[in-house]
Amino acid sequence: MAERTVTIGTSTGLHSRPASVFVSAAAKTGIPVTIAVGDGAPVNAASILSILGLGVKFGDSVTVAAEGAQADEVVAALGDLLASDLDATDS
Repeated sequence: MAERTVTIGTSTGLHSRPASVFVSAAAKTGIPVTIAVGDGAPVNAASILSILGLGVKFGDSVTVAAEGAQADEVVAALGDLLASDLDATDS
């Protein structure tokens, strides 16, 4: 299993639009991906309701984990996505 802890870079946190961008990217990986806030329980990163339920805010630390083929590349890419300002992207 590959893991990466990152700090949320979107100034509004993971509200509906940034969460949707992240969920879409996680779903496209084709492997199981989870996200957890702090020491909290991990949730399915491909579920918009689960992501919104975390209440992630700007500056929060989250841990992205994946298992399977290319898990290292997946967590690196998703971590970079979360560290960026998703409200500034054209995704």
